Amino acid sequence: MEQGTRPRKILVVDDEPFVLKVLVRQLAALGYEDILPYEHAQDALAVLEGDDHQVDVVFTDLQMPGMDGVEFLRQLVQRGYDGQVVLVSGEDTRILKSAEKLAYSRGLHVLGSLAKPATREQLQQRLHCVKPPQPAGEAHTPYLPEELRAAIAAGQIVTCYQPQVAFATGEVTGVEAMPGWQHPRDGLVPADRLVASEPQHGILNDLTRTILPSALEQAAQWQSLGDDFRVGINLSMDDLAALDFPDFIVDAAARAHFPLSRLVLEINETRMTRDRLVSLDVLTRLRLKRISLLIDDFGAGQSSLAHLRDVPFDELKLDGGFVHGASRDMSLNAIVKASLLLARQLNMRTVAHGIDDVEDWNVLRDLSCDVAQGSFVGAPMPGDALPQWAQAWTERYAALVR
Repeated sequence: MEQGTRPRKILVVDDEPFVLKVLVRQLAALGYEDILPYEHAQDALAVLEGDDHQVDVVFTDLQMPGMDGVEFLRQLVQRGYDGQVVLVSGEDTRILKSAEKLAYSRGLHVLGSLAKPATREQLQQRLHCVKPPQPAGEAHTPYLPEELRAAIAAGQIVTCYQPQVAFATGEVTGVEAMPGWQHPRDGLVPADRLVASEPQHGILNDLTRTILPSALEQAAQWQSLGDDFRVGINLSMDDLAALDFPDFIVDAAARAHFPLSRLVLEINETRMTRDRLVSLDVLTRLRLKRISLLIDDFGAGQSSLAHLRDVPFDELKLDGGFVHGASRDMSLNAIVKASLLLARQLNMRTVAHGIDDVEDWNVLRDLSCDVAQGSFVGAPMPGDALPQWAQAWTERYAALVR
């Protein structure tokens, strides 16, 4: 992980004087001098009223009289606090994680949560990740539908590929193709900003029909990476609403001389809610053509089990929010273990997204997950960089299993 920026000021809130003093002392021992300690959340909020407070990090307890930590976090949002937050509490780990998730959902920049008593090393690890404050006016603004359409027409859409490997053997098994926009002003705009832009305008279907043929043509050139090398592509609600979509895919694969059995279409369960009958029509036809269907981000939606019952999925990708950290969090570990058991009972191939460190790798390998994807394996890359990455990965894997 890249070295973070040293915070200008650190604000600490805890109603227990002794705990507050220990936390301040630990931060001072790490070399942080400008620390603002408060026993009452209301007093801490007063410091953040002005725009020139220069507080980059807030450490807060959850269980406090008068104003508890959850309400304090809500007040931070209402005041437009754009720094970073660390939750430090003696509460049950699941309560702590729920509060962390709530803070994320409300738009706060959460560096993580720590159980009391937090060690000096844990504090340093969180502060290691501090990012510089974002200057006013630099927040990402959504692109207009006509801008995206113009980018597609101008050939500015590019495709990057994130590699996937087998846990058991280290063999490269495939890639997930991800669209990006080579923007003339903003540089490379990643897939998540494109997908979040304007799904209701039918643009995502245009995007899929742009990148899918080129991705299959590119993949046809990677014969050296294996006879069962797979290409995964995310589908949108727009794709699932187009009854001619299966025929489009068959034609594109035929032109690229790419076997349909090596194509994996990834469907996020939250994108199957607009017209379930049409979606089921399209997905069943795709499966009849021996194309693999993968349920993406399993567990993150609200009706995962119903989709497994109704749709002929044959692959399951675990949501990265459950995977990363499963080696340290027993709740995450239990969810991952149960999901993998369910997939095995349904004879589904399993992919773990979010393998970001060796601990993630070890725990998912030990749980007999099939395929790994994440920054530990490899970041998204241009297609021509894949063979070189594959050679480097082979060497890394050999060292990993020694």
